[in-house]
Amino acid sequence: MKKKIIMSVFLASSLFADAELEMVKKQLAKQQEIIAQLQATVEKLSKKEIKKQITKEVQNEMQKQASVNTSASFSQNAYLPDIALILNTSAVGRDISNDDYLNLAIPGFIKKGTIHLPFNKDRGFNLNYAEVAMHSVVDPYFETFAMFHLHPDEFEIGEAYVQTTSLPYSLRVKAGKFKSNFGRINSKHQHSWHFDSQPIIYKALFGPDSISDAGVQVQYIAPTDSYLMFGAEAMQGTNERSFGDTSANNLYIGYVKSSLDIGDDLSVLGGLSLAHGKNTTHHKTDVYGVDLTLREQLGSYSSLIWQSEFLQRDKDIGTKTDKQAGLYSELIYQYNNNYSTGIRYDRITKNDTDLSAYSDTHNLDRYTTMIEYKPFPMSRLRLSYTYDRTKVLDGLRKNTNEVMLSLNIAAGAHGAHDY
Repeated sequence: MKKKIIMSVFLASSLFADAELEMVKKQLAKQQEIIAQLQATVEKLSKKEIKKQITKEVQNEMQKQASVNTSASFSQNAYLPDIALILNTSAVGRDISNDDYLNLAIPGFIKKGTIHLPFNKDRGFNLNYAEVAMHSVVDPYFETFAMFHLHPDEFEIGEAYVQTTSLPYSLRVKAGKFKSNFGRINSKHQHSWHFDSQPIIYKALFGPDSISDAGVQVQYIAPTDSYLMFGAEAMQGTNERSFGDTSANNLYIGYVKSSLDIGDDLSVLGGLSLAHGKNTTHHKTDVYGVDLTLREQLGSYSSLIWQSEFLQRDKDIGTKTDKQAGLYSELIYQYNNNYSTGIRYDRITKNDTDLSAYSDTHNLDRYTTMIEYKPFPMSRLRLSYTYDRTKVLDGLRKNTNEVMLSLNIAAGAHGAHDY
């Protein structure tokens, strides 16, 4: 009897297991059917999306071709300009009065009362400038750029030019008013410098705007493994510090620039420049420039930059030729995205001109140190200290100390600066 009961239980369990297994098989078959339907739907949608994307790309290409070939179909809406606003302000402490500061001179270079100080002029607070920068693609062949300086007491067109974008043989042409590519720092705007003050040799030879003039520029990039660029410029020559004979365009500039990478982390940039023109005495002036920049990438956001330039001017004044030269050298350590620090040394190395009006013209140099904080890429706070031994006041050496806190804000579509 016990055996029959056991057999009955076993038989019932088997029947139940078979029934459960059959149910699981049916559910699995149903799930596989659903999966197959979902896969078919995905493939169908993917094909539609691919077809839609292809159609969009074809339409874009057709629009591009139409804009190139038919001016009537050209749509300016696709070429709206990028606009940026740049604000620069500072708080300055200086051991010389504002009136005396305006009357400082650099022996042999800048006479009393002609120093012209558009940036950080006063002790206390300065609104140095607001700049409105505009950039736009004009069409497939041209782009245009403009920079308007809004100083507290004047409005100035800093730059306004058009340049080509698709010339053959790696050629590029620029025309309008622009900052020359002479040297390393000449083409940079004040807010992109590593220090708030201009290098002494640039201030002495070219003034605060450096070489910035109306003209035309042609550049050619050689088809070499490393970067090699040749450039030539013809400009009006309104810069009165070194040129200034504007009876016709009188300034011609040529340069060659190159860069190469050594290993994975070190970049080397160098250049040779020449500016030839006529000065206000209608005689020739030649300015020679050599620049070298080394950048060592220490980490993802950390780097060390050493940048130096040497400039020499031969200025014919009729009775003789003044030979003058100077340099600056700066070392910048960028700790990370937010913090960096740096030091710079400026020096007048040659001053073969009439210095009879000054009692002391030796050791004309300047020392500057700074620390910088950038909470975000488009805002910057910079604290700097400068000890300046390049100036005289009423014929006597006047060494000055200066502490400055500057704030720079760039809002809007503003491109990155080169280093």
